[in-house]
Amino acid sequence: MITRAIGAGSLVRDLGNWQDAGDSRPAYRALADGIRLLVHDGRVPLGVALPSERELASALSLSRTTVTAAYAALREAGYLRSRQGARSTVAVPAERTTVPASAPVRGEAIDLRNASLAAPAAAIEAAYSAALGSMSAYLGSHGMEPVGVMALREVIARRYRDRGLPTTPDQIMVTSGAQHAMRLLLGVLTDPGDRVIVDHPTYPNALEAIRRHGTRPVPVPVRPEDGPAGGWDLDGLAGAARQTGARTAFLVPDFHNPTGLCLDADGRAELTRIMRDAQVTLVVDETMVDLWLDAPPPPPVAATSFGGQVVTVGSTGKSLWGGLRVGWIRADRDLIVRLTGARMAVDLGTPVMEQLAAAHLLSDVEDLLDARRRVLRERRAALVAALADRLPAWRYTLGQGGMSLWARMPEPVSTALAATGPSHGVLLAAGPRFGVQGAFERFVRLPYTQEPDTLRRGIASVAAAYSAVAAGPHIDETRIVV
Repeated sequence: MITRAIGAGSLVRDLGNWQDAGDSRPAYRALADGIRLLVHDGRVPLGVALPSERELASALSLSRTTVTAAYAALREAGYLRSRQGARSTVAVPAERTTVPASAPVRGEAIDLRNASLAAPAAAIEAAYSAALGSMSAYLGSHGMEPVGVMALREVIARRYRDRGLPTTPDQIMVTSGAQHAMRLLLGVLTDPGDRVIVDHPTYPNALEAIRRHGTRPVPVPVRPEDGPAGGWDLDGLAGAARQTGARTAFLVPDFHNPTGLCLDADGRAELTRIMRDAQVTLVVDETMVDLWLDAPPPPPVAATSFGGQVVTVGSTGKSLWGGLRVGWIRADRDLIVRLTGARMAVDLGTPVMEQLAAAHLLSDVEDLLDARRRVLRERRAALVAALADRLPAWRYTLGQGGMSLWARMPEPVSTALAATGPSHGVLLAAGPRFGVQGAFERFVRLPYTQEPDTLRRGIASVAAAYSAVAAGPHIDETRIVV
């Protein structure tokens, strides 16, 4: 079995200033602690092989003895597993830290678990009214459309063309939301046991779909501190594509959930080249593409020089309303045919009424999207101000769009914070939900989709819960399952 490896240069970059001036710890201990924190933050995923002692010593300008001692300390704590003649690999510590059960909810809790907007009521009602008025044209048929009604597929294809990606309706399949699209694609593109490359962090439903299909996620870090136009580890993606045998990658380059980052044009071109060379099918999730807040995104990933085989997933769920269960897949015609055949064994199509309502909305949607973006900008500003006031030690990178901040706490207490939150009147999604095998204990996703006053009260409750957790017995990081 091929073991994925992380290069010395990548590890050194992520370690940063791993030993500050005046640090009283021995160098080997400081290095071990730095690597350990990278594991907790998801920067060093489980199962990857660390650089050899000689390589890392050279890259850090340290003695090999120091690196050997650091690896030994990590091995003793359960973070490394070694085999004779092989590199040390990141493993799971033997003990699981006990996490407190969720506290009872105090009063009516503010729900900060979901990153979704309420419906634009008037627009949705008008869309359903228009759909009802046009239903008569479909009532003489059986009403089952596994690929989708032509009226909606034409609108979706036109929207891609307007963004610089030539598309015809026969390249579109309408689905019952983006999650349904992902399940269909997993069924056609992968077999149980296959590896699937994913962003790390990524949204929990993607990880759940991958696991339920019997495939295994291969996490590649997204680094928010690299800036809103970057963040993707393209070297790491190339290494994962070469070393793991993955045949498929599911990535979110447009206002990534949960960080809000957007992959720039050069990064998109390089990403498609990497996947083409490795013969990996790239599936791009564009469910957030219309939710740009600072600047529009570059042209679609599928429009790059090597993007001919890129598969794109879209949805009305984030930009318009989650209750309108309409999504779509854009792919080449052959894949659409394969997906249609596979879908017939699962369901016979998305309800016609919903498709016609979506077609009505998407045919003239720019004013509505502008209004949605204005609302999100206002609410993001309210959340940022509340964090500065209540939790000034928390850190985050402001993405260019999306619906949430990915906030980093000084202590790895995310699971405990989510468990304690209800007793302070707030519901949170713990950071490890967005990662593989318990990473991101120092992170929490904070959606800015509710009213500004609700967000301010919510962050006040988060601050109270955080104070209670931070004041209590600290979780021993060396024993957290990662």
